Amino acid sequence: RMGTRDTSSLISREPEPSFQRSEQSKDSIFFRDGTRQIDFVLSYVEDTKKDSELKAERRREFEQNLRKTGLELEIEDKSNSEDGKTFFVKIHAPWEVLLTYAEVLGIKMPIKLSDIPRPNYLPLSYMLGPVKLPATVKYPHPEYFTAQFSRPRQELFLIEDEATFFPSSTRNRIVYYILSRCPFGVEEGKKKIGIERLLNSSTYLSAYPLHDGQYWKPSKSPTHINERYILRQNWARFSYFYKEQPLDLIRDYYGEKIGIYFVFLGYYTEMLLIAALVGLACFIYGLLSMENNQTSMEICDPNIGGQMIMCPLCDEVCDYWRLNTTCLHSKFSHLFDNESTVFFAIFMGIWVTLFLEFWKQRQARLEYEWDLVDFEEEQQQLQLRPEFEAMCKLKKMNPVTKEMEPYMPLCHRIPWYFVSGTTVTFGMGLLLSSMVSIIVYRLSVFATFASFMESEATLQNVKSFFTPQLATNLSGSCLNCIAILILNFFYERISAWITKMEIPRTYQEYESSLTLKMFLFQFVNYYSACFYVAFFKGKLVGYPGKYTYMFNLWRSEECDPAGCLVELTTQLTIIMIAKQLFGNIHEAFQPLIFNWWRRRKSRTNSEKLYSRWEQDNDLQVFGQLGLFYEYLETVIQFGFVTLFVASFPLAPLFALINNIMEIRVDAWKLTTQYRRPVAAKAHSIGIWQDILYGMAIVSVATNAFIVAFTSDIIPRLVYFYAYSKNSTEPLSGYVNNSLSVFLIDDFPNHTVPMGKKDFITCSTSCFCLNSYW
Repeated sequence: RMGTRDTSSLISREPEPSFQRSEQSKDSIFFRDGTRQIDFVLSYVEDTKKDSELKAERRREFEQNLRKTGLELEIEDKSNSEDGKTFFVKIHAPWEVLLTYAEVLGIKMPIKLSDIPRPNYLPLSYMLGPVKLPATVKYPHPEYFTAQFSRPRQELFLIEDEATFFPSSTRNRIVYYILSRCPFGVEEGKKKIGIERLLNSSTYLSAYPLHDGQYWKPSKSPTHINERYILRQNWARFSYFYKEQPLDLIRDYYGEKIGIYFVFLGYYTEMLLIAALVGLACFIYGLLSMENNQTSMEICDPNIGGQMIMCPLCDEVCDYWRLNTTCLHSKFSHLFDNESTVFFAIFMGIWVTLFLEFWKQRQARLEYEWDLVDFEEEQQQLQLRPEFEAMCKLKKMNPVTKEMEPYMPLCHRIPWYFVSGTTVTFGMGLLLSSMVSIIVYRLSVFATFASFMESEATLQNVKSFFTPQLATNLSGSCLNCIAILILNFFYERISAWITKMEIPRTYQEYESSLTLKMFLFQFVNYYSACFYVAFFKGKLVGYPGKYTYMFNLWRSEECDPAGCLVELTTQLTIIMIAKQLFGNIHEAFQPLIFNWWRRRKSRTNSEKLYSRWEQDNDLQVFGQLGLFYEYLETVIQFGFVTLFVASFPLAPLFALINNIMEIRVDAWKLTTQYRRPVAAKAHSIGIWQDILYGMAIVSVATNAFIVAFTSDIIPRLVYFYAYSKNSTEPLSGYVNNSLSVFLIDDFPNHTVPMGKKDFITCSTSCFCLNSYW
């Protein structure tokens, strides 16, 4: 469905004559005539290598075919660029082309001004005045009744001005659709199509739509509104962290696909506020009741805990020790392992269910508000990937379009699937090996820490709170965090590599396959250590005289007398905070540093002195997978908030603080550090919603198991109802009841401490945890 206008006079490939740059505004987004708007820009550098002639021929053929479709091109010679070597091809879509492809793409356009008042969902919204944005920013355009555009019924649409009828996001979407389907020749008997293939072969270096203008100042023209500046002032500012987001303006400028990501992130952050307040209340309860906790009081009592001689925690080098040395540790454990733990676990199970159900409702409302009810998948997502076409030797008729399309039989794909599956299995095994290595580290250094802290006189004053268990746990958690960040770097690239090896047919298949692999790697990488501490550590340690050993060398890890929950809390806190801190620093500084370096290498003048297309060319590329990594980061955080939240009620609070910053960091990146992405439509968050549902189901089970097996709340309740005989202090005697007695003489020779026993009152027996038996 191409335009029919005669463009033979525009086919000439010769660059336009040079002109004085001072005659045109440096921030202009128009052709030299000042009338035709620049909808897209291509850039390239003349190559001196052996394939330079081939690339030049491809560009000539491609640009000629673009002109045949009706697009108008204006070429900036390299002599007009600041670096003196880059050509820029500016593209404008005339009115007739926009009309044709608006109908082809089924774009909805206004037919009548809406008379339905905007809904006010909050009855007390006047109380939220400080967080509200001005109405002109929140609702930048009036609401209309819309319909799919039709050229034969053009008179039914509200066309007041041809220059502004199609917004810039729609214009660049149409142009990209043409670019992605435009042929540029026949090579090796195959018809070559699309700008993506030309970018992959470096025929063109970049292809991007222009930003509206500079983000630090409004447009000088009264007829042109610089939406980029409005977004920077009202959205991409850290001082506006408490403000709502201008979602309609984000959608108008960047398209529905990016808009719906920020809707989801904002909604998730709002829901986290409720979970954060409840979690903070549970933490405050634990803090206030810490000093009155009967278990901690008995452990800290010199006449109770001080008289309980505990069995050595490692063979030979570890000595007997008194229970009251873990006094501070037991108090700290009570902060997260108390009566509110069960309540918070139940609350979060309800919260995650309501979160997903309310999101479905919010998403359905969004589909109506943004005209996505009868949405069909974006054409560019269903388009065949050039890599798939290049690998296909056969063709098969598409039963829907009745056109011959590249086809690859399943038998040709099986070897690639086998290699992919083998790589994934090997990668998962490597991740588990990394976790086992951390466990071996903890087992091997515990005895070293115990021996060193026992012999070092300067550490005697800190032994009450800095125990060998704590030192091992902290160092192991930090080492595990470093290993996670390193492995994550490699597995991102491995996942992309093996996904390409599978040769997905469309971009949608590629993104779905990559999502599953990346999430699987990230899930095991980030959560395996937490699963180990929560459900396996201290469960299979044996008992005094018959301990279990790992590889017949290291004695299995034991939980602290206060339980493994505090170790799970430490592990979760370090990994979660480190990931969020590293992620935000990386997201904020990487594009900033890269852009500065590119400008430093290629620019001799200030940014204010070179053209709009050159300014945007020096920015970072957002890419088709830009949102993929943003969703992945959010989903991994969702796992930290839900899977192990019973052990760390402050997790929603940390996630809330991070997300408030994340929204502004992402907004700042998109507005100031990245080229403007091509507008794309989407009606949901896609496969991520299924992943969230799966994690919600798993989180109910994990939190129930944490309460049942990792927390000490169930044993305390059993003692309270079944064994306690003290009505005034029901948990009195619980500590003694939770321990067993073991005769020292029954220790095998290779496990007896080498040093002299440091106690007098008890020389025939020691205590150990009942979980040993």
